[in-house]
Amino acid sequence: MQRVVWKNWPYKNTTLLLISLFFFFYFLKSPEVQTFIRSIGSLGYLGSFISGIFFVSMFTVAPASAIIFDTAKTLDPFLVAITAGLGAVIGDYLIFRFLKDKVFEELTPIVKKSGGTFLEKLFRSPFFAWMVPLFGALIIASPLPDELGIGLMGLSRIKNWHFLLVTFLLNAVGIFLIIILAKSL
Repeated sequence: MQRVVWKNWPYKNTTLLLISLFFFFYFLKSPEVQTFIRSIGSLGYLGSFISGIFFVSMFTVAPASAIIFDTAKTLDPFLVAITAGLGAVIGDYLIFRFLKDKVFEELTPIVKKSGGTFLEKLFRSPFFAWMVPLFGALIIASPLPDELGIGLMGLSRIKNWHFLLVTFLLNAVGIFLIIILAKSL
């Protein structure tokens, strides 16, 4: 009976996303996870790369930023920004693919029911076509977590290689600016 319900449940990926967020918050407070986070910083450029992967999420941006900043104190800030930017591309792409291929697919019927033709017209308008990726890019470049920006870019028809290039440039520049700003304070 439970298998049939899960098999027919139209929001499997959205449900799994919410469950994984719950477990993430639960385990994030454990001392073992905190020790692991601190140990990443001792890995040099590899640590900044790994931190870059976690830099993109609202749930991990704070510890990742701290690790990136600490790493930039002893290593070249430009290379730290490049390696963290490469890691951020991986984190962003994983979120992008999951949202675009799974969650957006599941939530489209709900949006159509609740917003109907107004939202469909808005999403198909030329203004929306170029403004949404622009807003998404601005959010990704900012120190704000990338999920909203990735979601906005996922709503557009951006090609994968464009997404990868744009997120690398935006994240690397954003991380570099944060490092420079933090060093000046």
